[in-house]
Amino acid sequence: MHLAAHFPGANGTTVWNDPRSGSQIEFASFEHLARTAERGLFDFLLIAEGLRLREHRGLINDLDVAGGPEPLTALAALSAVTDRLGLAATVSATFTEPYEPARRLATLDHLSAGRAAWNVSLSADTFTGENFRRGDPPDRAGEYARAAEFVATARELWDSWTPDGAPRPFAHHGRHFSVEGEFTVPRSPQGHPVVIRAGDSAEDRELAASTADIVLTRHGTPEAGRALRADIKGRLAKYGREPGGLKVMCGAGVVLGDSDTEARERAAGIRLQQVSPQRAILALEQVWGRDLSSYDPDGPLPECDPAPRPAPARHGDARAVAARWRELSRAKGLSIRQTVIEATDRQPFVGSPRTVAAQMTERVATGAADGFLLVPHLIPGGLDDFVDRVVPLLQERGVFRTAYTGSTLRSHLGLAEPVWKG
Repeated sequence: MHLAAHFPGANGTTVWNDPRSGSQIEFASFEHLARTAERGLFDFLLIAEGLRLREHRGLINDLDVAGGPEPLTALAALSAVTDRLGLAATVSATFTEPYEPARRLATLDHLSAGRAAWNVSLSADTFTGENFRRGDPPDRAGEYARAAEFVATARELWDSWTPDGAPRPFAHHGRHFSVEGEFTVPRSPQGHPVVIRAGDSAEDRELAASTADIVLTRHGTPEAGRALRADIKGRLAKYGREPGGLKVMCGAGVVLGDSDTEARERAAGIRLQQVSPQRAILALEQVWGRDLSSYDPDGPLPECDPAPRPAPARHGDARAVAARWRELSRAKGLSIRQTVIEATDRQPFVGSPRTVAAQMTERVATGAADGFLLVPHLIPGGLDDFVDRVVPLLQERGVFRTAYTGSTLRSHLGLAEPVWKG
């Protein structure tokens, strides 16, 4: 089983008003989470990226954290206080060119002695593009094609140094990039940093199959997980890849209690904190595309349909999402807030430590995932209980390592070093 931790950025997961919630920018928060993950023998820590502050209806969204550090800089600092933990940075492939991210990622791989990873993100909106001279991003199909070429170009740069340390000129002339010159960083300890891609759409699955070493997904049931994992793995052959060369990891929250009943009660309380009345209306407006501030969070869903929009809503196709939410609300008699809580729940593992260990083991054993990216609801101490109480049970079951057996992230993941293509 593979395990990783996520230091979240702007999100609806973190409970900011809990007294135990710490800073989102102070280094001590990142250090605590990283040291905990390494103590738990996790594969890597992922830091999210925000290219612009979240806004809603023209105002800063004060329900989310407003600001955070640039991931590669934070991870470079963390490389000095960790020894084995992989360090994964989210870096957009939309508003940059390949050379600079490739150089910084290769540098992190050297600084960390082979522990760097790149979560390739896409930023398909004019809103974010306003922070960059590029402005509007390409259309959806063009964005994915550009991202695939972006990763391929970065790999060509990493391969421009020979394994024995000799630099060679590089040249890439493609549809989206035409670059040539000399790369300034020698081939890194892993050959290439590990490449990660997140997303469940057909386009995301294809991009992961063609470019990634890890794909991060979300699914609500083991059946959905097995179908998604089989679909992604089934796409690899066309790219000359073996199924073991891509790890499928599911994003997950974990809520523990001394008993299953206590854990369920804690989970319900956490969800009420995560989905405040204000956040419930925000979630509704993001789907409906309308000003719904006059609606009662404890009242029924709107009868009107979502406003027409040229692009899908943040939660997906607006009309389809609204229909699902209405059906859920009618079937269970739920208010707006209750519907949002149930429809957006990301806590698949709730129970005693022994119950959670059994659930996670079963999902991996039955092919629903190769592992999990844990998203704590508290920063920085949200992983402490899991590492102290669940990891020993996974080790007892023989499904999780009892020590790091290698020094690089690729060794943790069981991935071979890329063949040099100089």
